[in-house]
Amino acid sequence: MTGNAATHDDPSVDAPTRALIDAAHKCEPLPDISDYLPFTNLGAMWSSLAGRHGNRPWLGYYPCETDDESARWYTYAEFAALIERVAALLSTEFGIRRGGSVATLMINQPLTVATYFAAWRIGARVVPVNPAEGDDRVTYIVENSGATLLLAHVACRTDFSGLNAAIGREVKRAFVADGEGAVDASLKDWVDFNGVLETTTLPETPPPAPDLPSDVEALVVYTSGTTGQPKGVVLTQRQMLADAHAISAWHDIDEHTVMMNVLPIHHVNGTVVTLLTPAFAGASVVVNRRFRSGGFWQKLAEHDVAIVSVVPTLLQFLLESKEDFEPERIPNFRHFICGAGPLSVELARDFQDHFGLKIVHGYGLSETVCYSCFLPPELPWHEHNRWMYDHGFPSIGVPVATNEMAIHGGEGRPVADGERGEIVIRGHNIMKGYLRNPEANATAFAHGWFRSGDEGFKLRGEDGNDYYFITGRIKELIIRGGINISPFEIDEVLAAMPGVRVGLAVGFDNRYYGEEVGAYVQREPGGSITDEDVLSWCREKLPASKCPKVVVFGDDIPVTSTGKYQRGKLKHLFEAFAGTQFRG
Repeated sequence: MTGNAATHDDPSVDAPTRALIDAAHKCEPLPDISDYLPFTNLGAMWSSLAGRHGNRPWLGYYPCETDDESARWYTYAEFAALIERVAALLSTEFGIRRGGSVATLMINQPLTVATYFAAWRIGARVVPVNPAEGDDRVTYIVENSGATLLLAHVACRTDFSGLNAAIGREVKRAFVADGEGAVDASLKDWVDFNGVLETTTLPETPPPAPDLPSDVEALVVYTSGTTGQPKGVVLTQRQMLADAHAISAWHDIDEHTVMMNVLPIHHVNGTVVTLLTPAFAGASVVVNRRFRSGGFWQKLAEHDVAIVSVVPTLLQFLLESKEDFEPERIPNFRHFICGAGPLSVELARDFQDHFGLKIVHGYGLSETVCYSCFLPPELPWHEHNRWMYDHGFPSIGVPVATNEMAIHGGEGRPVADGERGEIVIRGHNIMKGYLRNPEANATAFAHGWFRSGDEGFKLRGEDGNDYYFITGRIKELIIRGGINISPFEIDEVLAAMPGVRVGLAVGFDNRYYGEEVGAYVQREPGGSITDEDVLSWCREKLPASKCPKVVVFGDDIPVTSTGKYQRGKLKHLFEAFAGTQFRG
């Protein structure tokens, strides 16, 4: 069993593209990843964990947002039993089988985690959906993925009637309430997942996990593209195990390590780094319903946390919080893993200087499961800081062993050290492909590597390693707080507004979110719309995270020779707002 299975079961993938995808799954450092994985699939992983670590703590959960809250802990055995019950419920009540898909509109909580692992035990796919997505986008994801069950937490919507009307009746629906008040009337025809789960019984001896091949599909993650609807990234269980292997080995995560999860579980960073990886290593994890700076350092001290995975936005929030920080209370804390959004040299320096704690910067995409490279954690402080500060951008580090990286020019050929080009990746953690999207697959895998669409360069270190840097995006995505936003979705909303001749969404550098959303608007001749008019219009049409926070009016829009707008050349118009924190 070598490499990763290509999309041979996807009829939309033609033979030339299959050959390119197969080439992108090769990895010279670890030619056969199966030699390094102790489990053939995720069901076998949990069977092993329950047997070896049954009485050890696995997951602690903070459900509330008060400083005096305490965590509810599950042992490995208790959580394995919960996984079995959820798997039984998915199979019997909802007819989920191997190859099926479960769409989740959920918050961070143990049942969400158990549902993921239960679906994987069956051999089904999880389709995580960002709760901030509008009903039309949720509907597209559910239908495009072929999900036959939508599981939603009541906190994700105040009214589910829009989803009810949009999603086909062939999709079963279930809600999770957790006693959070009265259930909205729009959920009256939905199944109470908690209620049915409580009555689900298991035989005294649960059936063994099915003998699944490791290339069974596990996740379909929808990521915003620069055009059209989001693309479904298909990941297999082996690809996820490969990335968990790489992350745990790089950060020396083992059964004695405690990690903390503060990122949304619907994002691959939250799922892979601080859920799958600690389980893979037999470690423990503290899960928070959401990040809050209040009580953050206290939790690290109480649970002897060693590693937390964050995005740059959270570093800024911690830097500005007035929480007491006493480094002597966290003597075993090692570092922050940071990626999934633009990290500036300024923020990195301010944070590390203020707290004296190391940021291990890294890089990856949903298409590479999660992380593909990191700065080495063992670098001496002064050497670490040279890579973080001295080259204009914080280094994203050195490739992990389960993949290779390079910088390619336009024809798919490597460029010289220090020269900018496209970051490309190949290896065992490269996606199976985009779901039913032949054009995107042919483009992404051109030249036999996965093309990230990100611009960067590399430099050779004195230790002989290639250190990589990301300088921007060839694609026009806006990455706000680690979440990809397609500017074209916002363009369409702006273009539909009366009084707007041209409206462009512009991602601009922002200290709090890495990037924020701005709007460059050309009024209709004689028009008098104001910035507040534009902002109000967008608030009615878009989730808060996608709404422009600043409007700049003008008539000079740079274009290419073919007439394509060059929104990147408008970024400087928003420089004055780089240090402004916008709500929503």
